[in-house]
Amino acid sequence: MFAAKTIDRGDKAGFYRDLAEQLTALLEGEPDRIANAANTSALLFEAMPELNWAGFYFLQNERELVLGPFQGRPACVRIAVGKGVCGTAVAERRSMLVKDVHAFPGHIACDAASRSELVVPLRNGDTIRGVLDLDSPREARFDAEDQAGIERIAAIYMAASRW
Repeated sequence: MFAAKTIDRGDKAGFYRDLAEQLTALLEGEPDRIANAANTSALLFEAMPELNWAGFYFLQNERELVLGPFQGRPACVRIAVGKGVCGTAVAERRSMLVKDVHAFPGHIACDAASRSELVVPLRNGDTIRGVLDLDSPREARFDAEDQAGIERIAAIYMAASRW
């Protein structure tokens, strides 16, 4: 049975190590991708400071992302591939770390309070299945260490989930 533990936020490398351990334990033995996305979103939203949104968009028909489980305010339901930060991450097949979303051409403002964003593609081999998206009301909230940590979280989610 999973039991959440307080994660020390003082050491970022240690924080992501502990977060990865907790997520691995939380998802152990559960292959359902929706249930796992819901629990992953909840864990991230509770554990990470200065977030106003944490959740998933799943790729459908290779043309658009559709909202999946999340924590935060209501969000945009559909995002075309190539549009906004999430759609650009899919089109370019890479993580997107945006320090100021207002400076990102074509940013889609689902929540006007968001100032920075981190989007990580969900990979199943060479196939992209969607994205893990984090938003913050603080400009420049995310850095390269956050990106690496969330890329690891996305990999744990994908390894645990049946596609």
